[in-house]
Amino acid sequence: MDSLTTKVEKNIPTNNKRTCANPCCFFCTMEEPNSSLRRAGVASFFKEMPLQDDQQHVLALSGLWNIAMTQPDDPLFPALGIFNCMSSLISKGVNNRDWLLRDQNIYIPYYAAHVIGSYTMNKVEFAEKAVKSGVIPPLMELLRGKISWVEQRVAVRALGHLASYDRTFDSVAVYEEEVVKLAMQLASTCLDVVYVNFVAVKDRKKRLKYHSDLLTRGVGGLEFENQKAEEWACQLQCWSLYLLNCFACKERSLDLICNKQEFLMDLCNMWGGLVNHNSPAGVGLIRILCYSKTGRKNIAECKQVIENLCNLSRSSDDWQYMGIDCLLFLLKDPDTRYKVIETAALFLIDLVELNSLLDRPKNLGEAITRALLLDYKLTEQKFKNKKVQKALEEIWELKVERRKREKMMMMSEEKVEEMRVLVGLIKQEAKHLFWLGEIEEAAMKYTEALGVCPSRPKNERMVLYSNRAQCHLLLREPDAAISDATRALCLSNPPNSHCKSLWRRSQAYDMKGLGRESLMDCIMFINGCIRSETTSKRVKIPYYAARMISKHMNALWVFGGARSKILSSPVNNVQESYGENKSGIEEQRYCDMIRTMMEKKNLISGKLCAIHSY
Repeated sequence: MDSLTTKVEKNIPTNNKRTCANPCCFFCTMEEPNSSLRRAGVASFFKEMPLQDDQQHVLALSGLWNIAMTQPDDPLFPALGIFNCMSSLISKGVNNRDWLLRDQNIYIPYYAAHVIGSYTMNKVEFAEKAVKSGVIPPLMELLRGKISWVEQRVAVRALGHLASYDRTFDSVAVYEEEVVKLAMQLASTCLDVVYVNFVAVKDRKKRLKYHSDLLTRGVGGLEFENQKAEEWACQLQCWSLYLLNCFACKERSLDLICNKQEFLMDLCNMWGGLVNHNSPAGVGLIRILCYSKTGRKNIAECKQVIENLCNLSRSSDDWQYMGIDCLLFLLKDPDTRYKVIETAALFLIDLVELNSLLDRPKNLGEAITRALLLDYKLTEQKFKNKKVQKALEEIWELKVERRKREKMMMMSEEKVEEMRVLVGLIKQEAKHLFWLGEIEEAAMKYTEALGVCPSRPKNERMVLYSNRAQCHLLLREPDAAISDATRALCLSNPPNSHCKSLWRRSQAYDMKGLGRESLMDCIMFINGCIRSETTSKRVKIPYYAARMISKHMNALWVFGGARSKILSSPVNNVQESYGENKSGIEEQRYCDMIRTMMEKKNLISGKLCAIHSY
């Protein structure tokens, strides 16, 4: 209990600690040395707080918010009636607008919903107590947007926690259809709402003051407010998706979620940006939908979603394995297999030699091979698309026939060395042709070398694929370059770590206009550059990589889509909120975002935080 008292005292202004004359003061109650009296006083305060109109309530709630954030598993306040108190305060704010706009009461519903969400985050017992205290109806009012997007953010967070427990899910499901529809709407529109109503407002005086105060806690200027708004908008979107996940996991409201192909396509663009790395965002929900027959049926019929999953499966995104998982679910289902295989096969063929990703099982490439060749002998002539048929034949040759030959030959070390020498000679010819500018001939030589190169060790084939990818780049053949670079990255150890292949694939994705994939590869390439800088504490990013990042960061900014809609609107009265030094501020924002993302991904250590471009 003493630690709670200390936490609260940090929120007490110095001149209030000794001069308070209010007998019902929360802070004075917390200073009571007798624990029994203190508990009784806190319980009384929670009962009386919604009934009184005291300017000190905001200060008390700020203290409770801090305690709930730092000690969410402490049972004291939940046992003393905090949920009843918070529920009543939210209802009061929603139903009594005069009271809400008086003094500093506008802050109260936000703090109250946040406290509920923090205490129900980890403990199902607290969640049950919250539900019995009647928190769901007032949280629903906030979710409906009765106040603003700021309160919607904490309401959807709290409801997501309550829906995540089996013992409290049914209480949320009472509002199932409305909750699902509201969460879908929030996920699809929240970035536009936050941008238009806050970030794009240039005049700081025209922004809602309490929004600015809650975002920054009174610290920092306009740019910091924008950064926090971006972070909160991403959280609002991801927490809305999490709430939908809670229903989709139980195969509830699947028809409602999948009914609109427009929403499924929206999911592809919900990626959390570079400020949110803990949530799989849109692809996480797509993956859960792929667990069910209904979900797979609807996703298989949405061409854009399939193409997005295919691109994700050949990227260096953290959620690459989710894209692969979704495609495997679809390929293993007889009802969806032939709806997706003609698209998926052309992408997954490049991943058949992938070993593992993050904590995924080893031999992921073998699982991909089995899924693609599931009924190969029965369907050899079934595909009208010759490229698909050729791809499946190539997989069969590489993973079945070639293995058989190498196993039968049981090549001696001398024979293996002889083949390596031959590969080396062909590679030298290819390099010579490349530097002479005969790029097509060089690519053909690399193909010849790959045909005779032993399957193991993998490093030689990795280099050959990567070099051929460079040839395709110069020939302006981005699809072939992406394919070869991906194969090289699958052979690298660990996967997706060969720097030259990352940069080459980044360029190829850029040629195709796939900015997100290009950006992720470029960032991973920079990570390789950083790790190679063993002697310097100040890391320099190659200028061409910095230029690539600068090109894509603006378009891939979380609010990029919202800004484009406004700028293309016939009536555009919204001004950017970066001021005169916009370019310098944006450049700094990009550097900060990249550095933060790389730190969160454990790509760089604290010593390597000074990132500069040549």
